[in-house]
Amino acid sequence: MVTIAKEKTAEEISEELLEKEIEKELVETREQRIEREKEEEKERSILSWVPKTKLGKEVKERKIKNIDDILSSGRKILEEQIVDSLLNLKSDLLSIGQSKGKFGGGKRRAWKQTQRKTKQKNVPTFSTMAVVGDENGHIGVSMGSAKETLPARDKAIRKAKLNIIKIIRGCASFDCACSEPHSVPFKVEGKSGSVRVILIPAPQGTGLVVANELKKILKLAGIKDVYSKTFGYQRTTFNLVQACMDALKKTNTENRKQ
Repeated sequence: MVTIAKEKTAEEISEELLEKEIEKELVETREQRIEREKEEEKERSILSWVPKTKLGKEVKERKIKNIDDILSSGRKILEEQIVDSLLNLKSDLLSIGQSKGKFGGGKRRAWKQTQRKTKQKNVPTFSTMAVVGDENGHIGVSMGSAKETLPARDKAIRKAKLNIIKIIRGCASFDCACSEPHSVPFKVEGKSGSVRVILIPAPQGTGLVVANELKKILKLAGIKDVYSKTFGYQRTTFNLVQACMDALKKTNTENRKQ
């Protein structure tokens, strides 16, 4: 009887392991299916895109194949499909709001809610800040607001694509002698409001020694190792992000001239 019980438990364990493996495979297939559907939607939107600007028509006709040519010439991008057709972008939301909590102790969240008083009722508005990048030296940040959360997110992502810039990466740390572009090329400083952000080159393996919200920006920009110093009221995420973007702009001499 004891041996039969042991065999049953062994069979049950093997069945549980099989079920877990099947669940993992199903989760992976779901994620792959979602990614594939997103790519198909993106391709469909690009194919059905009818450009309205001269720059959009040139991109649609494949006369311009590199976004760096557009950014270096100083031409303004007015259609998000231009960026979608030239770059493979990833997006993320920054925590600029705070959920309701006792005595103001709510957690940080991506949505900032404000209300407008009227005679009939309170009209809420949701704002969010999105960052887009290709992890290869192109980054864009913008705000979006709407009466609901999802339209605010879509608006922020669309405006971030239009605000995309090119940054220069390099290896300038005295502790590192590699030639890979994994950090900022030199010490840069950005300012917005009372916040100042200084980005300092770091050797490989250091990681991103910055605030959590700035990690999202630098990761999408393609920077893997950096030291930082921050001054001012850093809890204002908007000014902190704008100061970081101002510092990243200064890595490119073309951005300085503009």
